[in-house]
Amino acid sequence: MWFDYFAGLSEEDEFTIKHKEIAYATLAQIEATVDQKNDALLKEINNLKSLDNRTLYVGNDEKFPRGCRSCLLGSGLSAIRKTHTCNIECKSCYQFGQFDQIDPVGEGMWEIGETKFYEKDLDLLLSIHKKPTGISYVFMEPFMEIEKYYPVIQKFSDAGIHQHLYTNGILANESALKALGDAGLNEIRFNLGATQCSNSVIANIGKAKKHIPQVGIESPMTPEFFESFLKKKQRILDTQLDFINCAELHLAENNIQNYYGENMYMCRHGYISPIWSRELTLKLLKIADDEKWDCVVHDCSNNTKFARSLNLSNKEGMWFGANSNYFCEFSTIPFEFFIPILNDKSFTFLSEERLPAGYEPPVLEI
Repeated sequence: MWFDYFAGLSEEDEFTIKHKEIAYATLAQIEATVDQKNDALLKEINNLKSLDNRTLYVGNDEKFPRGCRSCLLGSGLSAIRKTHTCNIECKSCYQFGQFDQIDPVGEGMWEIGETKFYEKDLDLLLSIHKKPTGISYVFMEPFMEIEKYYPVIQKFSDAGIHQHLYTNGILANESALKALGDAGLNEIRFNLGATQCSNSVIANIGKAKKHIPQVGIESPMTPEFFESFLKKKQRILDTQLDFINCAELHLAENNIQNYYGENMYMCRHGYISPIWSRELTLKLLKIADDEKWDCVVHDCSNNTKFARSLNLSNKEGMWFGANSNYFCEFSTIPFEFFIPILNDKSFTFLSEERLPAGYEPPVLEI
């Protein structure tokens, strides 16, 4: 009843301290129940490993992605943005429905640290700034204009910086993958969930293994991806890939409507995720461990992203406990998206008691 009331408040309506107490207590109880269920799944994984208490995984230690080591142990994840378009639209994408509103970086320019650079400026950047342990080419689909990436990758390779690139893999081909490897790209990550495990993209993962040192999958863990992955499991493993990063799906204003009605939780007042996302990850970790896959399967959860943020703030010399970039994607809590889990009779809190005096739900006009 309280969350129905909160969902109906306008921006002008007062959200009091008492309201916050009720909201935060409810969100904490949801999170505690989710954590208990996930802890039970973790206990079923016999050979679970930890990377300095910052993330969890199973499999061959030597195949743990170096880009993730840079992110969690090194100087963070320095993102480089170039491309502002994509060849498909995924409902899990943070830019869902806004592809025609994304600003281009600028002709001949690259966005690094929210600053615009020409390729000719990179020597200046490298001569002044401390080199990061790793950089990543993120945002939209780089293979839309992949030929522009080769000289920049070569520049950072010459500087001895680890580099990885994300792609949905649809436009990848042998010649482009070879050119990336020749330029010095260290690692490539395929969002296999974007195509629900397309055979052609799986084939491109195998092609990438011939030219790029580390090749893996990084996809938001959704029921559709989980199901399609298991159907093509052997075909995927036969590519000899190094790792599978199972990203816990967290939602923003652009994509949350695509998951309306799903049971959701809020992690540390930060990311909002469907509760099935990490559950599916942990089930996949158990399968990989039981079957002894020769690759790493990584639980890239909201907890991992929280650890990433703390590591980055520490490397940036921020104050003790400072959080660099883990925060809620919404200006106010989207209460309506938590009503389904509160109405789900199969989802129960760990303990319940009556609300104290003064905290009774409001009487709503019908």
